[in-house]
Amino acid sequence: MKVLGKIFLVSFFLNFIWENLHVFLYDNYMGEEITELILLRASFVDALIISVISLPFLYSGFLKSREWIIIPIGFVWAIAMECYALNTGRWAYNDLMPIIPLINVGLTPAIQLGLLGYVSFKLGHRLRQLSDRN
Repeated sequence: MKVLGKIFLVSFFLNFIWENLHVFLYDNYMGEEITELILLRASFVDALIISVISLPFLYSGFLKSREWIIIPIGFVWAIAMECYALNTGRWAYNDLMPIIPLINVGLTPAIQLGLLGYVSFKLGHRLRQLSDRN
């Protein structure tokens, strides 16, 4: 489980940076201002999701050599979350958010889990290898 912890920590850090970099594309969170606490919580939840997505890739022989599959899984998961959040009013985009046609979700949140999930998985493994050497 050492590698999963490293994936979670890397993911949390990367997601926190991502959330802060694209927060200007959102109008609100549940009708209120988006605060650093909300961004921390979102980063934590995203890191948990990425950890869950990563689990099968740590233990399945078939998936171990196909880490790239994390990208489409994260993409689909992110789109589902965005659709739910937008339809229930959890958050709203402003006019600056680039929207993916046909599915009508924001581009940056749609690619976040897939891209950061893959990068976190690879960096988590690399950190594990480096710590094992010492």
